[in-house]
Amino acid sequence: MAPSKIKTTRIMLLILIATALTLSLIPTAFAQGSSNTKVAVNPASTNALLGKPITINITISNVQNLYGVDVTLFWDPSALAIQNVDLRLGVESHPDGVLHEEADADIFIQKNDVDQANGEYDLVATSASPAPSFSGSGNIVSITFNVTTTGRSDFILTTELGDYNPSGGNQIDHTDVSGSVDSAIPEFPSATAISLILILVITTVVLTKRLRDKSRSNPKHSEAQVPSPFAGERSKPHAAP
Repeated sequence: MAPSKIKTTRIMLLILIATALTLSLIPTAFAQGSSNTKVAVNPASTNALLGKPITINITISNVQNLYGVDVTLFWDPSALAIQNVDLRLGVESHPDGVLHEEADADIFIQKNDVDQANGEYDLVATSASPAPSFSGSGNIVSITFNVTTTGRSDFILTTELGDYNPSGGNQIDHTDVSGSVDSAIPEFPSATAISLILILVITTVVLTKRLRDKSRSNPKHSEAQVPSPFAGERSKPHAAP
C-alpha cells in the first residue's frame, strides 16, 4: 500500500475510534475544505548559527471542519538535533493552536514520536466527540532543533487532514509546504568593534613606549651616602708607651 494511502487510512481509522468514544454526534456534515488550505513549515527559510538552537512551527492555515491531523517531518540528522517538541493542540489550552477539546473529551494523541537517528517526527491526533471541529489557522506543533553543522538542510513535510461528519470523516484537500535552514559559523566582531580594539591596543603600546623612554632618559640617582661622623678625623698613631 502506498504511503499516502496508509496515512489516509490511519487518520480515518483514528477519527472513527474517537467517534466511538461517545454516542454524541455532530449532526451536520461540512465541506472538505478549500484549495487555499495549507500546512507549512514556518518560517519557510531560517538562518542559523552553528551550535545555536532554532525553532520552527508546523502551521495550518485556512482550514474548515478539521478534526484530525497526521503529520510527518523529515530532516538531516547529521545537521540538526531535535531538542524539544511542544504540541499546540486544543485551542482551549493553546490559543495559537488547532483542534478543539472539551472538559470530558481531551485531544486523542495516538502518536507523538521522535526518531533522531533517522531524522523523523510523527504526530497523529484527533479531537474527540462531543468536541466541535476546528476552522481557521493555527500551529499544530512547535519544534526546537540544535544546529550541529554548517550548510543547508531541508525540512520535508507530509501531512493528512481529516474532517468530521456522522459517516466518519473525509480527507481534507490541502497543500504541504516544506522548509529549510541555512547555518553558518558565528560571525566575527563587526568592523566597528575591531577598529575600537585596534585603537585601544595601539594607544596602550604608545603609552607604554613613552613611559619606558622617559624612564631611560631620567635614571634614578644613586642614594646619597650619609657622611660618617668620623670622616673629618684622622687616625692617630698610638703613642708608644
